[in-house]
Amino acid sequence: MDGRWLTNFNSAEAMGELDKEEIKRAGTRIVGHKVVGITWSGTLKGLKVTSELTELISQVADDTKAPFVTELILKLADPEAYGFERVRLKGVQFDRIDLIRFEAGSVVEQELPFTFSGMEWLDKIVGV
Repeated sequence: MDGRWLTNFNSAEAMGELDKEEIKRAGTRIVGHKVVGITWSGTLKGLKVTSELTELISQVADDTKAPFVTELILKLADPEAYGFERVRLKGVQFDRIDLIRFEAGSVVEQELPFTFSGMEWLDKIVGV
């Protein structure tokens, strides 16, 4: 956040679910579809190393504060690909507050589902 490392994630996904309406077309029985909206969502999974991100997400529980909204930059860098890709996710809001989780003798992990309002390609993998 603001150039600061908040936690350590080792898995991320972001996707857009297309909202469609069926369209009847003249001259055919085949139903067409029209995209009428997009729902952006994703999940971060990884190791819990500080409480800072959880504290920021939980500020929504304080009636005097606004919900935590941020941006994420996700990067995929596979050494066997033709480069790497980076995507900027805008208006990220987390869907739940993952307060505390532990199991004796185990690594502490957390999973944070989120929604976002837009995206921007920063770098693309381009084939040769």
